[in-house]
Amino acid sequence: MKKSAKAIVHSHDHQHCVEDALAAAEKLCAAKDLRFTPLRRRVLEFVWSSHKPVGAYALLDQLRDEALGSAPPTVYRALDFLIENGLIHRIERMNAFVGCSHPGEAHRGFFLICADCGNAEELEAEEIAQAITAGAAERGFIAREMTLEVTGVCADCRKS
Repeated sequence: MKKSAKAIVHSHDHQHCVEDALAAAEKLCAAKDLRFTPLRRRVLEFVWSSHKPVGAYALLDQLRDEALGSAPPTVYRALDFLIENGLIHRIERMNAFVGCSHPGEAHRGFFLICADCGNAEELEAEEIAQAITAGAAERGFIAREMTLEVTGVCADCRKS
């Protein structure tokens, strides 16, 4: 059975998203014997506080009033750690970051980005990955990593 994208309901409480992401990160870091530092934790909280991709400098602004460190290299190291461990994704076209809806699982980065509200939704679509892999193989190319960013208008914005 094909998996479809999980709908994002704009009126839901993002605190549940944050709590779930933090619990998953703690579990993953414990299983891999990794340090989930207060800064990494806080950056993950900020990324998950909305479904809109957030840039590194916006994160810096949010961290500026906290004693966790607000130097760009420090924040970028935290972001790199979160990406490397499958806890967040980078939206290349926006140079911004979103939370991963299934942390720790091997998967492709396919995103639907609403041009109106700015929300980014992770799309689970293995058939897309298979089509890209097959098309690449026909050309003698081996696809290793895939990221797909689709811009359009989400269902909630279309209703407005």
